[in-house]
Amino acid sequence: MDVPILFWILFSAFLLGMLVLDLGVFHRKAKVIQPREALVWSGIWIAIAMAFAGFIFAWQGTQAGTEFLTGYMIEKSLSIDNVFVFALIFSYFAVPAAYQYRILFWGVVGALVMRGILIASGAALLANFHWIIFIFGGFLVLSGIRMAFHDESKADPSRNPVVRLFKKFVPTTDEYDGQKFFTRRSGKLVATPLLTVLVAVEATDLIFAVDSIPAIFAVTDEPFIVFTANALAILGLRALYFALAGIMHRFEYLKVGLSAVLVFVGVKMLVSDIYHMPALLSLAIVLGILGLSVGLSLLRTRDHADELEKEATPGHSPAQPAVVMDD
Repeated sequence: MDVPILFWILFSAFLLGMLVLDLGVFHRKAKVIQPREALVWSGIWIAIAMAFAGFIFAWQGTQAGTEFLTGYMIEKSLSIDNVFVFALIFSYFAVPAAYQYRILFWGVVGALVMRGILIASGAALLANFHWIIFIFGGFLVLSGIRMAFHDESKADPSRNPVVRLFKKFVPTTDEYDGQKFFTRRSGKLVATPLLTVLVAVEATDLIFAVDSIPAIFAVTDEPFIVFTANALAILGLRALYFALAGIMHRFEYLKVGLSAVLVFVGVKMLVSDIYHMPALLSLAIVLGILGLSVGLSLLRTRDHADELEKEATPGHSPAQPAVVMDD
């Protein structure tokens, strides 16, 4: 797939423009994002991704278009697992709901940069060392098995080595100062807990990226498709968080489904020299696994939905300030 440099420039300009529009116009002031607004934005980001998929289909044909859709679905589904971890981090650090969007915005910016570097590195490795594909495949199988048995609810964000290193070398206050990342205390510039939370979010996303990027390379080795599918899924992560954080308790079997997807794409990589699975079949299997896990989850929790709703943490800290201070 020969991608003109102009297409990379145009897509990068689109990403930058949407980010500037997002924080500079629509979410300039601190506010609590309501589920209805989050659902609308989630729909907008999905619509943009589907429009781009249509462009890929028209430009490069069915194979490339299907690869983009499969990669996008894998990244989008794996990002749902981020939602639970982000909710855990926000709750642990008691982040006011009005400031959570700002953290996720800059988290997405950092994620795009990190993933761009990882994708470029992965593409270079696969282009020069074919055997790397078997390492990626084995890693995904192990990651899928680990995900099935790992309980994130028992994780302690404060013990994250990146967070501990950050707090050791960066002077930090225990008090929030609006939505500022830095403030002054006794004439000295110090970081607020908001910056600590951002570091925790970035470190968490890096861990997830190590799983998700090899998973997309199992679908296609075209860097443009890998990056665009990844970027469009990540751009919708903020809205997805606020739309799903309050109902994550309903997706009881989703983690099992995500684990199965990782194992599937890992096995697909391991046997790629023996059997090259058609793109449409890969897409159908991924959609089937995710659809089955979500469907079974909703059926399983249907009779207890009201009780679970009362017990669920809606993605923001229980201790919210009565007054929200802006910069």
